[in-house]
Amino acid sequence: MFLDVNELAIHKLRLRRSYAPGSVDYHEVDFRQVDPLEVHATAEAVEGQIRIFGELHTRLEMVCARCLEPVLEEVSREFDLFYRPLKSMTDEEEARLKLDDTEIAFFEGDGLFLADVLAEQVLLALPMKVICRADCRGLCPHCGANLNTDECRCEAHAGDSRLAPLARLKQDWFKKQ
Repeated sequence: MFLDVNELAIHKLRLRRSYAPGSVDYHEVDFRQVDPLEVHATAEAVEGQIRIFGELHTRLEMVCARCLEPVLEEVSREFDLFYRPLKSMTDEEEARLKLDDTEIAFFEGDGLFLADVLAEQVLLALPMKVICRADCRGLCPHCGANLNTDECRCEAHAGDSRLAPLARLKQDWFKKQ
């Protein structure tokens, strides 16, 4: 859905939309949307800017950062965003952004696509790393076994060969004790 600044200047839009999995392009391959993206929002023109506020909700399938098993992650987010026309910004103004300006995004042309705004908000709501559970043991660094479900099939791992002289010193010290 395209949000036209000229149309929004006449009347505000109340939006209730549902985006099926795969219909929003997140430009990411690290997760998959498994439930519809439900959006309840209002878009309006405020002093030549587009203001979009509301909430979104969906579920994503991601990969555990430790064991690489699939994890379902709930994403819910409230947002209140302002978009200014890019052509309204002068070069001098661009060089001196104030703290308040960091909360304003820009659009080119007559408006912006709602799906792009929503994709950005979903990405901002994602955790840096997803873990399937707090006590996830991850994968064995040598054989790759999932330590949550399998026993490691590796031999006892020898220490780093570069530290062997220190290990001998430690053994000698304990023998003298």
